Amino acid sequence: MQKDLHDFLQLYHSFTPARSSLCQLLERFNGNPSLILQHNVATLRAAGLDQKTINRIQAPSNRQVDADLQWAQQAGNHLICYNDNRFPELLRQIPDYPVLLYASGNPALLCHPQIAIVGSRNCTPGGAQNAFEFAAQTALSGLVVTSGLALGIDAAAHRGALSVAAGTIAVVGTGLDRVYPQGNRKLAAEIIEQGLIVSEFPFGTPARPANFPQRNRIISGLAIATLVVEAAKRSGSLITARLAAEQGREVFAVPGSIHNPQAGGCHQLIRDGATLIETAHDIGVELASLFNFVQQQASMTHAKHSATLDAEQRSLLESIGYDPVHCDLLVLRSGLTIDKLSSMLVELELNDFIQSAPGGCYVRI
Repeated sequence: MQKDLHDFLQLYHSFTPARSSLCQLLERFNGNPSLILQHNVATLRAAGLDQKTINRIQAPSNRQVDADLQWAQQAGNHLICYNDNRFPELLRQIPDYPVLLYASGNPALLCHPQIAIVGSRNCTPGGAQNAFEFAAQTALSGLVVTSGLALGIDAAAHRGALSVAAGTIAVVGTGLDRVYPQGNRKLAAEIIEQGLIVSEFPFGTPARPANFPQRNRIISGLAIATLVVEAAKRSGSLITARLAAEQGREVFAVPGSIHNPQAGGCHQLIRDGATLIETAHDIGVELASLFNFVQQQASMTHAKHSATLDAEQRSLLESIGYDPVHCDLLVLRSGLTIDKLSSMLVELELNDFIQSAPGGCYVRI
């Protein structure tokens, strides 16, 4: 698995920055990155690749790959490939889903039902308060609040979820070695502690204007619905709303004063068919049947998995946790012999309860 991840990362960085064609290439070769790296120029050209990409594939730089793998060895850091069990199925359904997510924090949140709350960076105080309250109330109902860590409505939404000790996901348009905007550095640290920060961009990627519409498709793709709290008619939040509609997700908008230029985008969305939202209860009514279905499916899956484990296996699974842990530490935690532990780890991995991590570690899925 470590070799597969290394080869996948080599491919991933060979396709910088246009990675949409990487999905098609992986599908053509049955998701086998090692097989792609072994093919000759003629085969790769027949697969539709240009010569520059082929050159990068055949002479890869391991610098970025090694940096990725070293970063993933640190507690709380995760590389989540498109074929990883932790990769959210809802995101995989969008046409141009990302093939790799860099994630810091709790990756389990990715597979929880989410609502995206977005809006203007230059919001009014009332708009920020609305975002904060909507986020807090929807988080208490069981939805994970997802946004983009921008100033204004995004930041207020994240803070609303954090205020009720709930998880929140920030999808960013830079590498995870950077925080943009700088003014949200403290908020980013709080999100990593209590939630998750996600990016598809490699380390060193700065905040470029083109990154943010690309980032927005992930925000809407992760969520079952997108709520626009306050947005002008030319706001980037309307891109997220449009993407949500194209992805077949629900779009909600909060109306405002006709004299508030920051409300014009929301009014346009409502005219175009978005659901008008006045309270968090309205969201609950609109999403009740869908949310209950998602929760039931998650409960059934959890019950099915739990039923297949005996008491000893469940105890070991609890010992592993969601951060990488070395075999030596597992021997101490579980009290098992190394032979017994190795046998159980193989069985848990084959049944998709855990996966191996760099440095002889294992992590719970």
